[in-house]
Amino acid sequence: MKIAVAGTGYVGLVTAVCLAEKGNIVSCVDIDEEKIKLLNRGISPIYEPQLEELMRKNKDSLTYVSDYQEAYSHADVIIIAVGTPERKDGSANLHYINEVAKQIANTVIKDCVVVIKSTVPVGTNDKVEQLIKENLQYKVNIDVISNPEFLAQGSAVRDTLEANRIVLGVKSENAKKIMREVYKNFNIPYVITDRKSAEMIKYAANDFLALKISYINEIANLCEIVGANIEDVSKGMGMDPRIGDKFLNAGIGYGGSCFPKDTKALHWLANYNDYEIKTIKAAIEVNENQKIKLIKKARKYFSSFNGLTVAVLGLTFKSGTDDLREAPSLTNVPILLEDGAKINVWDPVGMENFKKIFANQVKYSSSIEDAITNADICFIFTDWIEIREFNIGKYKELMKTPLVMDGRNCYRIEDVENTGLNYESIGRGLMQKYSIESLV
Repeated sequence: MKIAVAGTGYVGLVTAVCLAEKGNIVSCVDIDEEKIKLLNRGISPIYEPQLEELMRKNKDSLTYVSDYQEAYSHADVIIIAVGTPERKDGSANLHYINEVAKQIANTVIKDCVVVIKSTVPVGTNDKVEQLIKENLQYKVNIDVISNPEFLAQGSAVRDTLEANRIVLGVKSENAKKIMREVYKNFNIPYVITDRKSAEMIKYAANDFLALKISYINEIANLCEIVGANIEDVSKGMGMDPRIGDKFLNAGIGYGGSCFPKDTKALHWLANYNDYEIKTIKAAIEVNENQKIKLIKKARKYFSSFNGLTVAVLGLTFKSGTDDLREAPSLTNVPILLEDGAKINVWDPVGMENFKKIFANQVKYSSSIEDAITNADICFIFTDWIEIREFNIGKYKELMKTPLVMDGRNCYRIEDVENTGLNYESIGRGLMQKYSIESLV
C-alpha cells in the first residue's frame, strides 16, 4: 500500500514507521521544515525507544516531505495524525484536522481512504467527510474512516506493532477491505464498528484508565490517614481479574498528551450535550490536587522554601519519554520558584525541553549526585530507572538535610528503613528519623 501520514508527532511518526516495518510504502508529511530536515538525516525529533532503529531499518520505504501535494495526490490511504490541542474551555481544537482535510480535497486525483487517527470528538469523521466533499477538486471517491490509536509514550513502537486491537469505524465495505490490506501483516484482532462508536471507544478507553489512576490515588491518600499500605492494597486488588493490576500504581497524578486532554474533552462533550459524567469530572479534580501532594507534605517541614536548595529528580510526565506535557514538574517548580527556592533539576532526557520553559531559573545538574548535593529537600517526580536504582544511602551522605519526597514510590520501605532518611512517599506512611523541628 502507498500511504501518506499527515503529522510527525508521536502518533504520526510511530504509525508511519511501524506501517513501513510491515511492508507498506509511507510518506510522512509535516509543515515544520526543521523536523523534515532532521527526519531525512535519520534523526527522530522525539525521544521514543526503538523508533530511530526502525527508521534506519526501513529507510527505503519511508520518505519525509513538507510538500503535501507530493504525498497525497497518488496515495491509496491518507492518515491524519495531527494534533488536537486542548482549548481553554476543554474542548478539542480541530483546526489542524480541518486544514489537512482541505489539503486532501484540493490534492487527491484518485480514489483513496482518509483515516483519522488523531483523537477527535464524536462526530468529527462525519464533519471531515462533508468538508472534503465540499472542497473536492477532482471527481474521485473518498472514504473517511476512524482508526484511533492506543499507544503510550515510552512504549509506542511496541504498542503499535503488538497492539491488543485495531479499531476501525467504517461506512463502506471498500474502506474495510483496504484497511485490512494496510494491516494484513499485523496479527492483531479487529473491532469493526461505525465511525461514532470508534471515536467514542478512544475516549472511553483513555478516560477509564485516567479514572483508575485517580481512584488508586484517592485510596492511597486514605491509606496514609488510616495507616494502610497502598502497595499491598494495590496488589490485593490487582489479583482480581475483573480489576487487573495495570494502572494501579499510586503517585502524584497522570500527565502527558492524552489523559489530561481527553478527560477534559469528554467532560466538555458531555456538558455540550446537556449531560455530566460525574466520574470524569471527579477524576480531573483529583488529578489536579494530586500533582501538589508533595508540596503539601513538605510544608510540614518548611513553612517557606525561601533560600532553600531544592533537588528535583525527574521532569517528564513519565519515564521513557522526553514529553513534559502536563508533567507534575511544571506545576511544582513554579511554586518552588515563587517561594524563593534555589532549584537543582535532573532528568536523563527531559532537560533540553525543560530549558525551553525555565531557561535560567534553575540549575541543570549533570547527575543525580550533583542535583542532591547540599540540598535541603529532594522531590522525585518521575520514576526513571536511574532513580529507582540509585544508591539510597547517598541521599543521607550528600544532602544537607536528609529529606526525600518520593512522588512515584521508587524505593521499597524496607530498603529505606536503615538509611537515616526522612522519607515520604504516596500511600505508605511516613518514615521519620528526625523530628520536624530539627530539620527546620
